Order: sequence, then structure tokens, then C-alpha cells
Amino acid sequence: MIKDLMAEIRVLFSYPRNIVLLLARLAIAYGFSLPALMKIENIDSTAKWFRSISIPFPDFTAYLVTGIETLGIVLLVLGLFTRYISLLLGFIMIGAILFVHGSNGYSITANGMEIPIYYLLFLMIFVSYGPGKFSLDSLFFKDGIYE
Repeated sequence: MIKDLMAEIRVLFSYPRNIVLLLARLAIAYGFSLPALMKIENIDSTAKWFRSISIPFPDFTAYLVTGIETLGIVLLVLGLFTRYISLLLGFIMIGAILFVHGSNGYSITANGMEIPIYYLLFLMIFVSYGPGKFSLDSLFFKDGIYE
């Protein structure tokens, strides 16, 4: 009896999963939009800033990070190649933690690593579970995992 009840509860809680994944993808894409736009608008300043915080190959890295973030916004919104772009964005978050936020501690009030860690956790959810049913991945790559 308890086993049947638990099974029913599990089914009930699985219904909003795909909506939650969609909303999470949209929220993370939105979160990347302002930083990506700032980098695009002044890529030379981005490269100069990367150089000042000792990021290796600052010019190349500025273009690479800007490109991945911009592409990531589009792909997350569409839910296309979600696992791959989430992995790349996750590496960017690790870089942000190591080079920008880590030395400031954890708290967001001190520009710490709190927000990049949250982003990294969400991105790893997308890597692990995919984008959900409401995505182009689900439409184009029907493998049954989005049902």
C-alpha cells in the first residue's frame, strides 16, 4: 500500500518537470544576456579586463567566452544542443569562479562566487537531465528521454 502511494506521488510530481526545465533554461539564458551584451559591445575592454585579471590568452579568451555565452543564450532558449552548450557554459562559470569571484568569498554582496555556483548547478542539471520535452532537442532527437 505505501509502495503504491509512493509510486503515485512520484508520478504526480513528475508532471511539472518539463515546465520547470523550460523556465530554468529561460532564466539562465536571461542571466547570461546582460554580461554577454556588455562583452559584445566592447570586446577590446573585455580583453583588457581579462588581461588585468591574468586570464590566459586574454584576446582569444574574450572572443571565445563572448561567442559561447551569446550562442548559449540562443541555444538555451531554443532547447537545442542543450547538454553540449550547458557543459561549455559550465566551464565558463568555473573560470568565472576561479578568476573573478573566488577571491571575494561566497557572498553575492561582496561579488563572491554565490551566483556563478548557482548557474553552474543549473547548467549541470541541463547536462544531466537535458532540456525537457519543450525543446528542439526533444523534437529533433527523439530518444524517449523527454517523455
